[in-house]
Amino acid sequence: MAGPRAPTVPDAPVAPWKRHIVLQLRQRDRTQKALFLELMPAYNRLLEKAQLLAQFSEKLQPEPSDVTPTTHQGPWEEESGPDSDQVPSPATLRVKWQEEEEGLRLVCGEMAYQVVEKSAALGTLESELEERQGRLAALEASAAQLKEARAGLAEQVEAWQALNAAQLATYDKLRKHAGLQEVALRRLEEEARDLLEKLVQRKARAAAERNVRNECRERVKQARVSQELKKAAKRTVSISENPNVLCDGVMEGAETVALATQPESLESEACEKWKRPFRSASATSLTLSRCVDVVKGLLDFKKRRGHSVGGAPEQRYQSIPVCMAARLPTRAQDVLDAHLSEVNAVRFGPNSSLLATGGADRLIHLWNVVGGRLEANQTLEGAGGSITSVDFDPSGSQVLAATYNQAAQLWKVGEAQSKETLSGHTDKVTAAKFKLTRHQAVTGSRDRTVKEWDLGRAYCSRTINVLSYCNDVVCGDHVIISGHNDQKIRFWDSRGPRCTQVIPVQGRVTSLSLSHDQLHLLSCSRDDTLKVIDLRVSNIRQVFRADGFKCGSDWTKAVFSPDRSYALAGSWDGALYIWEVDTGKLESSLRGPHWRWRADRVLLWHTCRGF
Repeated sequence: MAGPRAPTVPDAPVAPWKRHIVLQLRQRDRTQKALFLELMPAYNRLLEKAQLLAQFSEKLQPEPSDVTPTTHQGPWEEESGPDSDQVPSPATLRVKWQEEEEGLRLVCGEMAYQVVEKSAALGTLESELEERQGRLAALEASAAQLKEARAGLAEQVEAWQALNAAQLATYDKLRKHAGLQEVALRRLEEEARDLLEKLVQRKARAAAERNVRNECRERVKQARVSQELKKAAKRTVSISENPNVLCDGVMEGAETVALATQPESLESEACEKWKRPFRSASATSLTLSRCVDVVKGLLDFKKRRGHSVGGAPEQRYQSIPVCMAARLPTRAQDVLDAHLSEVNAVRFGPNSSLLATGGADRLIHLWNVVGGRLEANQTLEGAGGSITSVDFDPSGSQVLAATYNQAAQLWKVGEAQSKETLSGHTDKVTAAKFKLTRHQAVTGSRDRTVKEWDLGRAYCSRTINVLSYCNDVVCGDHVIISGHNDQKIRFWDSRGPRCTQVIPVQGRVTSLSLSHDQLHLLSCSRDDTLKVIDLRVSNIRQVFRADGFKCGSDWTKAVFSPDRSYALAGSWDGALYIWEVDTGKLESSLRGPHWRWRADRVLLWHTCRGF
């Protein structure tokens, strides 16, 4: 008995899982069929024998009239003894056939019971087969859906491949175009570089020619002055007890000597110095020799001040007051709300009558210091970022500021807008200082470089590469000193290419201050100490620290007093700490109106006397 076979679709590819299910079903059919192959023939033979015995039983039943059995020999007769050939009696045969019939009935019952069991098992298998056929149909439907989804995805893949090919072609075109543009850009950069070199060379030639003309003009002026001095030396001067007469005679010769290039203040000082009566006849020669020395000194002063290459002549410098003795401040003389945000830099002008403040609001305010009070003078605008440092040139006519927009900017006092922008750094500019002339400056940045600038041409004349951030710079005679984040102070010769000296300190350097005599350097570092370095022996002379003093940021400033007697620094809590330089003793700790959370005010402390 074979079960139903799984439906197959001719001429269609059979999936592996379908083939596996068909094989399993065929194996089950063969197993079930083998169980019934022996049972059914035996059952058929049993039925045939039962029918045959029933027929024999009907034939062997005797008639009622027969009393005595007839003896005849048949095939079912049994011998009564070893020597007997008689046929068994019908009763005997009936008993035997009844016994055999009873045995056959038992066998038939057992066979029927087995048939029932096998039929029940066959029904179970058929129900399982139907269930599996249902699952197979569901799987075939799911497989058909998956085939449809696969066909849709294949179409999408083909569409994406076509789009990718189109985009790849577009990318190749753009790449070729970009290559052509890069070639054109390099060509333009080379042309721009050539033009810049030509421009620089032309400016250098023009500057050299201008310098030659200036030197010729100076030699002519010197020759004219020498001739006038010789004439004045040969002229007879009368000696009189009247001071006015003497002054008139001396001024008559001085008018010839004093040229337009000499400062008016020096002439007035010379006149006041010479307004005294002469007591001997030798005063004439002394006066003339003094006049010659004064004129030569003025000429040497102008030569020392110098010009930048191709720059305009130096402006007249005013006399700078000298602080003879400093006194400790006790209170704030003036407090102003100067900026809209934090004040990051404060700087006095050369004559201490002008104060510059710079803040995070990108403004620089100039203040007049009058009688211990601050009066608004001017606001300098145009800064590209927060102000980090401000400085005056030696004449006090220009202001240089470092900003967060990767540049330093230059203003002229009296003009609100920026005059020049010194761009070239790639990170925040943390310090910008003038050198000893108004035409040269130095900047330090967090891009690990220190740059020297020719302000006459707004041109970077030198770039010094350092291994650490630069937090502050100061300038001396032919030396640049920079403080860095790697706890080192470096010295650079402005006439040479290399670092001449390195002094390590314990902590990141936040600020530097150079004394007026350029013999001592004050540094502030993040280890909450101030150090005084003797530049004559390049050694740390004094270390200042105090309870409560803490360097709160990388831009904390510390300065010398004008006479170098005291060192001042601001702490994180808004207090001003003052140490005596020679003894290292903490002299005072001042707490003003601005605290660590309020840094948008300007305080004026009076620290100097004896001008």
